[in-house]
Amino acid sequence: MLKPLIALVGAGILASACTTTGNTERNAAGGAALGALAGAAIGAVSGDVGVGTGALVGGAVGGTVGAVKGCREDGGCGASSPNRRQYYDERAGRYYYYDSGSGRYYWENGSPR
Repeated sequence: MLKPLIALVGAGILASACTTTGNTERNAAGGAALGALAGAAIGAVSGDVGVGTGALVGGAVGGTVGAVKGCREDGGCGASSPNRRQYYDERAGRYYYYDSGSGRYYWENGSPR
């Protein structure tokens, strides 16, 4: 029972290292892997639940928390305001920001800089 679980967690860690689509996927995969490890350890120590059950619950909770954290880093998921750090261009007298999703700079009103 423990060997398949270790293989599953290892595959999750490897998959989280290979994704290039964004913070949401990376954090969800990493959170699920860490949650599964922590859940398996708690399940093994407590004795009330098995290692497999602990790993499943920990993986689900860790994956959810990681996905929400990554989505907020990308500026979505109901964040109160988009995750934009504004900079001031003294020559133009305007604020601008960098959009990590597109890799481009935009003026405060959303037009390309």
